[in-house]
Amino acid sequence: MWASLQHFLDSSMFAPHGICLLWDPGLIWLHVGADALIALAYFSIPIALTIFVSKRRDVEFGWVFWAFALFIMACGLTHVMSIYTLWVPAYGLEGLVKAMTAVASVVTAAMLWPLLPKLLAIPSPAQLRETEAALIEESRHRREAEDLLRHTQKMDAIGHLTGGVAHDFNNLLTIISGNLEIAEQSVTNWTEASRERLKRVIANAASGAQRAVVLTQRLLAFARRQPLDPKIVNVNGLLQGMSEFFQRTLSENIHVEIVGGAGLWQVEVDPSQMEAAILNLVVNARDAMQSHGKLTIETSNAFIDESYAQQSDIDVGQYVLISVTDDGPGMPKDVQERAFDPFFTTKEPGQGTGLGLSQVYGFVKQSGGHVKIYSEVGEGSTIKVYLPRSTGQADDIANDRHQIVGSKGDETIMVVEDDPDVRSYLVETLEGLNYQVRAASNADAALRDFAEDPEPFDLLLTDIVMPGINGRLLADEMTKLLPGLKVLFITGYSRNAIVHQGRLDSGVSLLQKPVTQAALGGKIREMLDRP
Repeated sequence: MWASLQHFLDSSMFAPHGICLLWDPGLIWLHVGADALIALAYFSIPIALTIFVSKRRDVEFGWVFWAFALFIMACGLTHVMSIYTLWVPAYGLEGLVKAMTAVASVVTAAMLWPLLPKLLAIPSPAQLRETEAALIEESRHRREAEDLLRHTQKMDAIGHLTGGVAHDFNNLLTIISGNLEIAEQSVTNWTEASRERLKRVIANAASGAQRAVVLTQRLLAFARRQPLDPKIVNVNGLLQGMSEFFQRTLSENIHVEIVGGAGLWQVEVDPSQMEAAILNLVVNARDAMQSHGKLTIETSNAFIDESYAQQSDIDVGQYVLISVTDDGPGMPKDVQERAFDPFFTTKEPGQGTGLGLSQVYGFVKQSGGHVKIYSEVGEGSTIKVYLPRSTGQADDIANDRHQIVGSKGDETIMVVEDDPDVRSYLVETLEGLNYQVRAASNADAALRDFAEDPEPFDLLLTDIVMPGINGRLLADEMTKLLPGLKVLFITGYSRNAIVHQGRLDSGVSLLQKPVTQAALGGKIREMLDRP
């Protein structure tokens, strides 16, 4: 075999290729130059491919680059052999190099065709630019979502804070306002002048306490800790009932127009909180217009589709839309972004609490709705409130609210309140109404008291938030011991004991602190008179 190879490579019997060119210098060097340049180009391509593949090991189909580099290298060798055979007739060696080149080219081509569909599937530069743009947009949405999450977490933290503050503050208000009522009733044997003077002082103090009550209600509304007592409400009817109040609240230079939508759906909300929210919107518009201009309140049915729902914190569905529009100076973007934040106000110090719009926000969110500000500087503002549609029958809320009148009785009431001053006020108030009263400082004390003296009583009046056993669990235990026992809860901050999704549990009776004598006496009498 070695002898055959030597014979194959033996060039002694052949003439060099230059003889065919008659050793013409021009032709010789033309071929040399052309083949040399081609060979150099072929050799540089594999070098470039080798550097690329070694640097970019993440590139798919790297082996294709190696195969192509080998093929190109072999092609370069064939041109080197063309130069060599001009002077040396090594045609056998040249044939072997060409055979190697043929094998490399066939193998590369055979492997390349099955890869063609995958190579065609590689994204084009335009597709890559589109993908990059989509990723940038997705990143922007993610940042917005993260900002919204941080804002929600901040609002939740503020909610916990305001809820806790409101609970303690309401206890103090109960003490203040309750004892003021008692003091006012006690002024009977004084001179007329001193009696009138004391009554004025007490009335002023009571007015201040009532303003604090409104403040805590707004805090709780923003924090979404205000227990709602929802009813089916006709919004158009509610607005018409408030129209005279709007005129008294607003300046004579502000024209109010109420445009009620035809065939308006009903909503299920707490009527008093809804009235407060609408009033806050009206007052906010009044202040923006600086006591002159036009205020328009419109209602209509609305359907929230998926595209709008994706951009806003709201579910797809049917809603009642309430729009409050003023022709004031409008709000810049930075004010719009903070308008619902608690304690944020653009008014002068002392002219506003910054809780009006935050109460609106809290009420709407707690009611399952959505609120949005639309405003341009110099063009006025529109605040749109979306409340979920309800298919129930509207309740008559015009005559049964705020008509609580205290009545006396002779039944026995168990009072459970952990704050000693609040407990003292409740006991004195009930005794003043001729009720028999048993009092305890917490749930454990109440249960021990009943165990020692199991004389039945008619009604349990208990705070909800107390150390140890809360008021709801105490009520459950007491109703097991006394089936049919009536229970009235009082609280300044109920959390989740009797309120879920912001609404009172079915069949629960609740009074919000601070509790007045009239409200307490009226509610107790109403409950005891029920069959």
